[in-house]
Amino acid sequence: MLTKKNRTALVTGSSRGLGRMAARLLAEAGWSLAVHCRDHVSEAGELAEDLKRQGSTVHVFQADLSRRGPADRLVEEVIGRFGGLDALVHAVGPFVRERRRFADYTPEEIDAMVDGNLKSALHTTHASLPHLRKSGHGRIILFGFGRVGEAPAWPDRAAYAASKTGLVSFVKTLSVEEAPFGVTANMVCPGDIVGENKEKRISEVMGCQDGETPLGRPGTGEDVARVIRFLCSPESDFVTGNLIQVTGGLDVIHPASKAKR
Repeated sequence: MLTKKNRTALVTGSSRGLGRMAARLLAEAGWSLAVHCRDHVSEAGELAEDLKRQGSTVHVFQADLSRRGPADRLVEEVIGRFGGLDALVHAVGPFVRERRRFADYTPEEIDAMVDGNLKSALHTTHASLPHLRKSGHGRIILFGFGRVGEAPAWPDRAAYAASKTGLVSFVKTLSVEEAPFGVTANMVCPGDIVGENKEKRISEVMGCQDGETPLGRPGTGEDVARVIRFLCSPESDFVTGNLIQVTGGLDVIHPASKAKR
């Protein structure tokens, strides 16, 4: 039985942004937290200390998950520290807001986008699966984008979109393969949640106007994190293989290139 005393979640990319808020809400729900970062060690440490002051069990881990070796070692270190793993929330993944056509990317930039968004998820999930199976109620949550399940054309976002679209098939396949082991796999698909809003609570933006989002207010990290919190809970055990849109009704896809010629 999953209890507050034995639940451990690894939240990758949780030093900042949406991953940071996901870690906060899971800690508030009683989870022990493996906070992960690649470069932002001080921010990860600040989060860990804050959560510890609130009574949570937290430890910080550092690794470059775009490579298989560090991903394997990260999971080994988490198991060594906590003794088990019940949920993997993979919030790692580079995104470049600058609009550029695919032809204008360097080979190194393409590799970084694919390694950071697609291969990091494959590596970390593969390393985590034996432990999630052992849990008997494992949870895998990956990140996509609005309409990712349609494999749409997303001008100026080719490498990013290709990487995330690949994860759709991965999530659906995992949901079938891992169901006999009690492991669920789902994807959350945020809308255009930007800047400081990624780490804000919903109450902080109530009353703020957003002319692009049909619901009328900006999205926040809490909007995404509360979906993650549910997907990690025992009550979500029949929810698997889903792509859950958290967009406020906004379509993030622009039908034509806006990159400079």
